[in-house]
Amino acid sequence: MSPSPDLTTQRRTTAASASVGVPGWLVALLAVATGMTVANLYYAQPLLSELRDVFQVSESTAGLLITLTQIGYVIGMLFLVPLGDRLEKRNLVTVLLAVTTVALLAAGLATGFPMLLVASLVSGATSVVAQILVPFAASLAPDHARGRIVGRVMSGLLTGILLSRTLSSLVSDVAGWRVVYLGSAALMAVLAVALRMTLPQQAPTISAPYHHVLRSTAALVRTHPALLRRGLYQAAMFGSFSAFWTTVSYVLTGPRFHYSAVGIGIFALVGAAGAAIAPLAGRWADRGLVRPVTVGAFAVAAAAFAIAGFGQHSIVFIALAAVLVDMAVQTSLILGQHTVYQLDPHARARLNSAFIATFFLGGALGSQLGSVAYHAGGWGAVSALGAALPLLALLYWLTERRTTAERAPETV
Repeated sequence: MSPSPDLTTQRRTTAASASVGVPGWLVALLAVATGMTVANLYYAQPLLSELRDVFQVSESTAGLLITLTQIGYVIGMLFLVPLGDRLEKRNLVTVLLAVTTVALLAAGLATGFPMLLVASLVSGATSVVAQILVPFAASLAPDHARGRIVGRVMSGLLTGILLSRTLSSLVSDVAGWRVVYLGSAALMAVLAVALRMTLPQQAPTISAPYHHVLRSTAALVRTHPALLRRGLYQAAMFGSFSAFWTTVSYVLTGPRFHYSAVGIGIFALVGAAGAAIAPLAGRWADRGLVRPVTVGAFAVAAAAFAIAGFGQHSIVFIALAAVLVDMAVQTSLILGQHTVYQLDPHARARLNSAFIATFFLGGALGSQLGSVAYHAGGWGAVSALGAALPLLALLYWLTERRTTAERAPETV
């Protein structure tokens, strides 16, 4: 007797899960968790115009909120994420999410702009939980499927970044900007409990004292040139990404389009289409196509800003640019992580720490430069800045030499 269709489907699902070594439900949980935590970095982006008016600060000062949040993320990447190799990850994730919850509560109750800045700095630092969970997923996946697994988890991260803007706009329009932060605090508390109950324990891979862990992280940058190179590539890409999304709310709420907060949120949904590229980027990485696809990502990002600049009077062209920017940045990120995670399987948290910290510095710089460029020259200046950054990365890529050591991680 032949098996029933349901049984056949179940067997195929089980076999597929076994082939990648990670249960599908766990991949989904990790994707949702990374999306929810990284969203804390971006809730303020569509609110900048409102926060500028509420606290009576300038556009460039309001943009400082995004910059400090990303700087906090860099601090967390440098000093907290390396602990993912030193401590049991489930306990570390629980503690960080508890601190994030408190910081978001403080942001929601802020009585002045400086208090909001400090709370955002702290929440940014502890929201690095997302970058503890990604190498966690990479360590669970077998070599032949690591790109796919990381791509799926990272698709959740990018979706969280993009949907955070929509959620922030909608909630702010209905209940006020404070509820955005207070609601996120509640979500972080729930997430802490969920991850505590479901994540498998994973033993530390290093027992050295904390200061030795930090020192070894710096040593990895010197030992693996590909780590710094991929970090700088992504710094340029993420800088352009941050410049776009930090300033586009000014364009949409300005005299040309007159968008409300809800309108900005709906516009942000367009960019969510970029998340669809993540699994494909993971497959390209698994097939050893890191170098050519990297060049393609640089070219697409530069072209996107050209479209945004020449089509600044059309919402269709700006939306198209948003999708292309997000796709290019996501592709470059997946390719970079795939390369970095191959360098040392026992130091993935520290490798990820150095990689993410490097490019988030680029993101923080991009946010601030984007605000300054918009104040000085409008959307055209932002478009020129956004196009220049990936082109600089492309010029740096031309200096890359394909030695045997550099090729190996890309073809694993």
